[in-house]
Amino acid sequence: MTLDLPRILAAHDRIRPHIHRTPVLTSARLDAAAGAKLFFKCENFQKVGAFKARGAANAVFSLDEASARRGVATHSSGNHAAAVARAARLRGIPAHIVMPSNSSKVKARAVEGYGGQIVFCEPTQAAREEACARIIAATGATLIHPFENFDVMAGQGTAAVELMQDVPDLDLVMCPVGGGGLLAGTAVATRSLRPATEVVATEPAQAADAAQSFRAGKVVPLAKTNTIADGLRTNVGAPNFELIQRYVRDIVTVEEATIIAAMRTIWETMKIVIEPSSAVVYAAILEGKVAVANRRVGLILTGGNVDLDALPWVTGRS
Repeated sequence: MTLDLPRILAAHDRIRPHIHRTPVLTSARLDAAAGAKLFFKCENFQKVGAFKARGAANAVFSLDEASARRGVATHSSGNHAAAVARAARLRGIPAHIVMPSNSSKVKARAVEGYGGQIVFCEPTQAAREEACARIIAATGATLIHPFENFDVMAGQGTAAVELMQDVPDLDLVMCPVGGGGLLAGTAVATRSLRPATEVVATEPAQAADAAQSFRAGKVVPLAKTNTIADGLRTNVGAPNFELIQRYVRDIVTVEEATIIAAMRTIWETMKIVIEPSSAVVYAAILEGKVAVANRRVGLILTGGNVDLDALPWVTGRS
């Protein structure tokens, strides 16, 4: 089993009734600052406030009836958790959600609002996987892994399909990378539809496993990560990394202070709410990590779920 364009296009047809076709926005001010034409694919306007609605819907609605009746389970720091809970509710099946104890309160409330049954665990990959395995053993639920799942990857790739349809002559597409579901789907969709378009990923320097893995040519997991971009704290998945190696031009890292600056700049300039995990793509432009001058660049803004009581420029975290 692998990921290809026909699978992504089939996912797009399957999930169309359950998602928004999000807009692509531009900013003359940000274009001038970058010396490039920037096209922001706004998944912060997506259902559940994040691109994760795409992959979760595709995975849940791909299940056969017998499997679906036993419910679904996943582990996630927030956006995927809410997306799975929502997709399960749409299909009328149970959703068991394992969340790390340091998950954003706003994201936990979203999961509860969609009817997901939350179990909290220690904020490590091993604890998440162990708790999820116990739930699956007890309930018979199907695991909807947040990124090591080809149906999830295919669903995430539909954002790039829409971006390429709306702006077909891009030179470069940029997206964040955590577990690699979005990056794998984006890279396969983009390079299949327009082979000359480069794909570059961005992640926090304090959670730089994907960049280190990319340089080493093998998965190099990190035992602990510490970044304001909570959606990017996970290590890249093995099947994701195989696709990333094949289709991605580069993975760059950005500092915490730049993530906050990029987030605030987009809030103030574009008048839209994005979360730190979304901001890493524009942060890479601010740090000059990616050559964008005189190029047409698509940036996937992955989500807008922010705890308004803990804004980074108010709390002073950097």
